[in-house]
Amino acid sequence: MLLLPEIQVDTYWTSLVNELPQKVVRLYNAHGTNEQFHSEIKSDMGVEKLPSGKFNTNYLILQLGMIAYNILRVIGQKSLEEDDTPLKTKVFRKRVRTIMQNLIYFAFKISSHARKTRMKISKGNVWANTFKRLEMYFSRC
Repeated sequence: MLLLPEIQVDTYWTSLVNELPQKVVRLYNAHGTNEQFHSEIKSDMGVEKLPSGKFNTNYLILQLGMIAYNILRVIGQKSLEEDDTPLKTKVFRKRVRTIMQNLIYFAFKISSHARKTRMKISKGNVWANTFKRLEMYFSRC
């Protein structure tokens, strides 16, 4: 037993002088989520190393990557709205790599008949119902 009680002190150095201390702590505690997003953009989307030594080319690559990332994030969030995903546990967000592997990179057959083009997805694909639901949602946008 110690003679002095244990004291824990947290200090935060910030330039957010107009914010409440509780908000600063909440923002700090959420910084791990931002680092996760940054990691996804770099590793999952393959933007670790920029392709050019020219600023404008790299700027364009980052802008296109940002658009693709945001589209994939919307697809991921919309995929979680219904209970038709074959996930074993309840999740609140999916990594971009998981979205690409489950909903983008799967085989289908395109067939044309009577002036209509159809996409046939294998009945064995466990993500087929989720994909069809998302297709219906985004075709109305």
